[in-house]
Amino acid sequence: MAGPALKPSRGLPDGVSFWHPATLAVTWFGVGLLPKVPGTWGSLAALPLAWFVAERYGPWAVIAFGGALFALGMWGATVYLRKSRTQDPGEIVIDEVAAQVLACAPAGLDPVAFSLAFVLFRVFDIMKPWPINVLERKLPGALGVMADDVAAALYAAAMVEIYFVVLGRPHGFV
Repeated sequence: MAGPALKPSRGLPDGVSFWHPATLAVTWFGVGLLPKVPGTWGSLAALPLAWFVAERYGPWAVIAFGGALFALGMWGATVYLRKSRTQDPGEIVIDEVAAQVLACAPAGLDPVAFSLAFVLFRVFDIMKPWPINVLERKLPGALGVMADDVAAALYAAAMVEIYFVVLGRPHGFV
């Protein structure tokens, strides 16, 4: 006997089930339904995953993991956007999760660099400097949802690399 459907407090569009695999993926198992700043919650949820992969397998595996999350996000966002009939709803946070993982790749296991990757990614994701803002506006569907965050991650990763160069320290890819 089935009980009532669980409906998280932030809410999902009518006709979208929380338990659908695409919804679970794009909301990162409900993280995107947390109040106020879902993108920041998604980025925070990515940090222990990125650290674990970096610690166990190294920076190239972090990039591969981020790429796999991107692919999952493309699939999930495509399905979710079709079901929800919305363009880029805030509850989709897999874009932040995938991009935050990518932003952390050059940080290695340096806690300062890891923190810097988090802060810089959030700044670039929120401010959306050129060409990030163009990607968000011009690309349709799931690609538009995912690509602007990956561009913000590339900006953040480049800044983390600069941090290591300026300090003359080895970094995650060494």
